[in-house]
Amino acid sequence: MLVFRGVALIAAIITMGLVAGLFYAYTCSVMPGLARTDDRTLISTMQQINIAILNGWFAVCFGGALVLTALAAVLHLREDGRPVLPWIVAALVLYVVMLVITMVIHVPLNTALDAAGDPDRITDLAAVRERFEAAWVRWNLIRTLACVAAFGCLAWALVVYGRTGLPNGS
Repeated sequence: MLVFRGVALIAAIITMGLVAGLFYAYTCSVMPGLARTDDRTLISTMQQINIAILNGWFAVCFGGALVLTALAAVLHLREDGRPVLPWIVAALVLYVVMLVITMVIHVPLNTALDAAGDPDRITDLAAVRERFEAAWVRWNLIRTLACVAAFGCLAWALVVYGRTGLPNGS
């Protein structure tokens, strides 16, 4: 049981870190870079990213962070795992916050951007960009912070696990 707890916790940390890193990359490089481009470039690039991101690697990390964090929580429900549990639960709550933001804000914004059609045929590129960019960027920062905080909680959970969950741990 002890080995499974540690493996689940480490796997949760890895997947959470990858998702946090993805959102962080958008926050500090992708969106600031696209902000410096013309309307057509931003719309076209984001439409292509919306297609490209739907792949197995993303799905494994995005879904895996949720499943593995929940699994780590379940594996720490027993009394000897309780010191670690609050940190895992905090990470899980923060990740759910990120998921809600993604589903309620980002998915509809991305869907509307895709529905605008081929950028070469959009008559008012500036209006499409205006409805998309500021909200997407603002809420991406919030979900980035939630996901990075979740990663931090899991990292601290591992520290606590190392102190209390290992044989002869101190």
